[in-house]
Amino acid sequence: FRLALIQLHVSAVKSDNLHRACGLVREASAKGAKLVALPECFNSPYGTQYFKEYAEKIPGESTQKLSEVAKECSIYLIGGRSIPEEDGGKLYNTCTVFGPDGALLAKHRKVHLFDINVPGKIQFKESETLSPGNSFSMFDTPYCKVGLGICYDMRFAEMAQIYGQKGCQLLIYPGAFNMTTGPAHWELLQRGRAVDNQLYVATVSPARDEKASYVAWGHSTVVNPWGEVIAKAGAEETVVYTDIDLKKLAEIRQQIPILSQKRCDLYGVEMKK
Repeated sequence: FRLALIQLHVSAVKSDNLHRACGLVREASAKGAKLVALPECFNSPYGTQYFKEYAEKIPGESTQKLSEVAKECSIYLIGGRSIPEEDGGKLYNTCTVFGPDGALLAKHRKVHLFDINVPGKIQFKESETLSPGNSFSMFDTPYCKVGLGICYDMRFAEMAQIYGQKGCQLLIYPGAFNMTTGPAHWELLQRGRAVDNQLYVATVSPARDEKASYVAWGHSTVVNPWGEVIAKAGAEETVVYTDIDLKKLAEIRQQIPILSQKRCDLYGVEMKK
């Protein structure tokens, strides 16, 4: 099946972002995409100073638009981190998924908050404004089972391993790595998660805006279960297409059967919630 990653140039005007995103979703559908993903922060600039201003409840304006365009195009639509979600006085970094009938299939709240301090390069603390999610998020399609993470979640190998154990064959991480972590780890982490679990990994980033207060790396990418990069964007706004070949996934798992050769008598990773 065909997967499309929309690397959107995000402005400060929410309505413009929504309009352009929906237009690119329609374009991707017209080119045969069955599963379409938007980037983290597709309808608002990324930064702790923006989260409260752009926050919405779910359902709300942005998620209603996503639901409508998913139904119109009869696709599975992953809404990146469509919005900072407001719920019960708390804010969450939330990714929503809509099915071909427009129904909400999954809602992933970012589990691991991005609090880092790289001296001389970047200091950032999402926990100043956001609360963490407390659950894994998976959804079924006629093609395969899909697991969700958001950006920093990708650094935690155990999370991806749980998804693999639960039958996911594709992991999608809307993300916005920056100009320090992007060139160092963006592709490396995707290839690691893909090889470790013998599944497809896709990441979808905002396009790069050098004038923004937080500059995203871009380079939305798809990696196959062999660890090969099979599609990758540059820094500009674009749509990345790739065909997900589940026969290849099955062949790789048969050739190197690590999933059946794990020493579960010696070690294990388990889901607690």
